[in-house]
Amino acid sequence: MVKTAITPFQKKLSLPLIKKNINVLQINLGKRCNLACNHCHVEASPIRKEELSPEICQQLISLIHKFPEIKIVDLTGGAPEMNYGFKSLVEAAKLAGKQVIVRSNLTIYFVNGFRDLPEYFAQHQVRIVASLPCYLADNVDRMRGNGVFNSSIKALQLLNQVGYGKNPNLTLDLVYNPQLPNSENFSLTPEQTNLEQAYKTFLQQHFDIGFNNLFTITNLPVGRTKSHLERKNIYSSYLQFLELQFNPDTVKKLMCLDQLSVDYLGNVYDCDFNQMMNLPAKTRNGEILTISKLLAANSLDLISEIQTADYCYGCTAGCGSSCSGALV
Repeated sequence: MVKTAITPFQKKLSLPLIKKNINVLQINLGKRCNLACNHCHVEASPIRKEELSPEICQQLISLIHKFPEIKIVDLTGGAPEMNYGFKSLVEAAKLAGKQVIVRSNLTIYFVNGFRDLPEYFAQHQVRIVASLPCYLADNVDRMRGNGVFNSSIKALQLLNQVGYGKNPNLTLDLVYNPQLPNSENFSLTPEQTNLEQAYKTFLQQHFDIGFNNLFTITNLPVGRTKSHLERKNIYSSYLQFLELQFNPDTVKKLMCLDQLSVDYLGNVYDCDFNQMMNLPAKTRNGEILTISKLLAANSLDLISEIQTADYCYGCTAGCGSSCSGALV
């Protein structure tokens, strides 16, 4: 691919990205995880220690109860289940009438101290969004580590046993991520509806597993994905590819429009990718936003313009990409 300058994402837009009313609170509880996946934008692993503190956890619980406009509390990590405050946040959010999403790597259910999770999730009617980047074992293990596919299959079977994918109140969604590229032969994620059907057919026929939805997510050049692209000397080419695939129809559905992303220190971001790249949300006065400032102002609407960067092209390429899969 011929190297050309990347157009700054903000210049690609006809208008600045302006926050809508906030209804999603996504909380990254920390970087502790039992896996160290090669595409992880959080760069989580078993040796990471960063996690939520009791003080920030209490502030988040206050936020959840204070603002009825928050409809969804989306818990992520790392393995969110391993980090401080996880069950406290689940139970606070359910008590406040919110939908709770947990972004699970599935294999955590076989780690001592976390074997109760399938039953716990069913009891609290938590929506599970689980990573399964392919329905073939070799591809999954190459991205996530040896044996991860088999553990994931066993975990999905456990979830089915407690009603996930069957009971309408127990939603189980899976997430597809493409393999990381090793050359400039780039491609976008496959069409979501067709790939979902392929997943459902394969998992049902081979493992008697059912689930609700498949979300296709583009690998954004952030965290370990960025490091991989830089090692292969294709980082700039990948950004250029994403820019060439820019689809303006995705912009009005971007997840950053109605979401706040919070880190384990209580800092606020427009999305999880900005969080990992240390690009904080700012108030109308240009101040860096925190949970404590939201509470003090008694408002979630302190952000005027969403912060953007070149990696935003990953969310707007082709059919688009978000925490809920394709956008258009």
